[in-house]
Amino acid sequence: QVQLVESGGGLVQPGGSLRLSCVASGSGFRFYTMGWYRQAPGKQRELVAVITAGDSANYADSVKGRFTISRDNAKNTVYLQMYSLKPEDTAVYYCHAYLIRDYWGQGTQVTVSS
Repeated sequence: QVQLVESGGGLVQPGGSLRLSCVASGSGFRFYTMGWYRQAPGKQRELVAVITAGDSANYADSVKGRFTISRDNAKNTVYLQMYSLKPEDTAVYYCHAYLIRDYWGQGTQVTVSS
């Protein structure tokens, strides 16, 4: 069983930056594909970024060049560094892990507003 705990969300002005963190409990973190999803009010949950066990990363077109996903297997942690934030990035951001089955965190709110 894997538990995921996100942190780092908050209120930021347009153009600002935030770094989200997700710590995973349990063993075998290095084998998991890790990702970040987001869900804005009234919209479906969407993939933001994903990083494989082999450190291959992919991004949604809307965040390419602005967001970076990374992982630290020694700390069982995946990060999402977000730059040049826009109001449309406002959403609840969820950490996701996959190995045989899906695991989700509880989410962290990111609000981009002046």
